[in-house]
Amino acid sequence: MSLERFADGVVGRVVIAGEWSSRVELSPAAATLLDRLWSMHGPLMFHQSGGCCDGSSPMCYPAGEFVTSEADVLLGELELGRDASGSARVAGFWMSAEQFAYWRHTHLTVDVVPGRGSGFSIEAPEGVRFLIRSRLMQD
Repeated sequence: MSLERFADGVVGRVVIAGEWSSRVELSPAAATLLDRLWSMHGPLMFHQSGGCCDGSSPMCYPAGEFVTSEADVLLGELELGRDASGSARVAGFWMSAEQFAYWRHTHLTVDVVPGRGSGFSIEAPEGVRFLIRSRLMQD
């Protein structure tokens, strides 16, 4: 598993076999928010279903609250630094396999913007919502 360090200090872990670059990263604003949410709620994870309504936005949950299956793909892990005991604070980013089939050529940046997203995503009470910015993967 290789690591990719981003400008905001977040480390992206490559988790898909045969790939050399992380598929997902956090914007500086998203990294700051995720760090605050982690302090409030403990370990976190993302899932993007590609469904209707807010399903096209990444949802953030306490780790394990959203049950993943073989119908989901782990696109990457985002290391937010270390806790007081020295353990890595890692948030996995999952996507439905069906959605990944459409997005397999894209690199995703999780960003945050003002506004109310889904009531199921942990950032909703903060008056902001996560969203995805995408670009084609580099060869």
